[in-house]
Amino acid sequence: MRFIHTSDWHLGKSLEGHSRLEEQEKFCEEFIEIVNENNIDMVIISGDIYDTSNPPAQAEKLFYKTVSKLADNGNRCVLIISGNHDNPERLAAVTPLAHEQGIIILGYPLSFTQEAKYKNFEIIESKEGCTKINIKGEKVTLITLPYPSERRLNEVIGSSDNDEERQKTYSEKIGNIFRSLEENFSEDDIKICVSHLFVVGGESTDSERPIQLGGSLLVDKKDLPSKAQYIALGHLHKPQKVSQRLNAYYSGSPLQYSKDERAYTKGAYIVDISAKENPTINPIYFKNYKPIEVFKCIGIEEAIKICEENKNRDIWSYFEINTDEVISQSDIKKMKELLKDIIEIRPIISSEYEHQNVDIKEKSMVELFKEFYTFSRGLEPKGELMDLFLDIISEEGDTQDETN
Repeated sequence: MRFIHTSDWHLGKSLEGHSRLEEQEKFCEEFIEIVNENNIDMVIISGDIYDTSNPPAQAEKLFYKTVSKLADNGNRCVLIISGNHDNPERLAAVTPLAHEQGIIILGYPLSFTQEAKYKNFEIIESKEGCTKINIKGEKVTLITLPYPSERRLNEVIGSSDNDEERQKTYSEKIGNIFRSLEENFSEDDIKICVSHLFVVGGESTDSERPIQLGGSLLVDKKDLPSKAQYIALGHLHKPQKVSQRLNAYYSGSPLQYSKDERAYTKGAYIVDISAKENPTINPIYFKNYKPIEVFKCIGIEEAIKICEENKNRDIWSYFEINTDEVISQSDIKKMKELLKDIIEIRPIISSEYEHQNVDIKEKSMVELFKEFYTFSRGLEPKGELMDLFLDIISEEGDTQDETN
């Protein structure tokens, strides 16, 4: 049996206010092609389908259209669990329609689906946290744990009067659930685990919303299901194996969602697996539809030259410009005319300029604020930002009048 493991699509996510939906649409189209061309029997999506619990309508439409094409009206099994960014109820709201097509959506920890027969597979048994499927004559047992926040985990476990039970760590509780779910594994079955967790030792990036609080929601490797032949994880955006002993993998996100994700290629894992044998795990890589670039420049002239050289490229760009003076609005305008989708222009002012003596008594609060903002961001504050600042200093002035 062959399946593909992906996660962290974050449909609807933006890059500092700039929509990524066009790139996400291209990814979804490519992903469907990859699945079809590689004769995938089952698609596993390990959480964070959306970027927020209230995703935009376009993101939901893209998701439904994509998974419907992947399922191909029951020709292929598609298994989806919720992540920490997803609203479990909203994600699973389409379950009745999805179930008709062979799409399994599991929102809460230990949630389950229904038995059903489709063109190329059959759900032969389903109970809390476990789904048994027959795919082309092979029996597959899937144990699933959608994102278990502390609250959801306590709801699953229930209150206990036992002090020892109450004092167990988050990781120990997760481990106990996995050990209980592993009892569903049979010797002649293919054994797969799907979850959305932060495993100790995993490498995170800037674009992930933390799910650990001071380390309290981290899961130790020893608490992962040791009997699973493959553990399909979601949450971390860097593709990686997180255990030497177990086949526990994060597939990573399909797009670069922050500057620090530029260092590695995005993709998914295609897994060929049979009962009683070690799976064959191969990465497959996605196109980089719109790269994120960080340009470090000496002076505004070099920055403008870089804009000229890259004007025909479709990229997101950040500029760090070493300079001894404030960058003028005309230079900023020129850069943006040459190169679209500049996310940030950050001047790095030399110490000589930074420590110039300025008589602040000769300047108004508005002038000082504009100079400070332009100095630190390379852009002059306008619109709502200036209105907000003026409101604040107006309120401050009223307060001082009342005090006097």
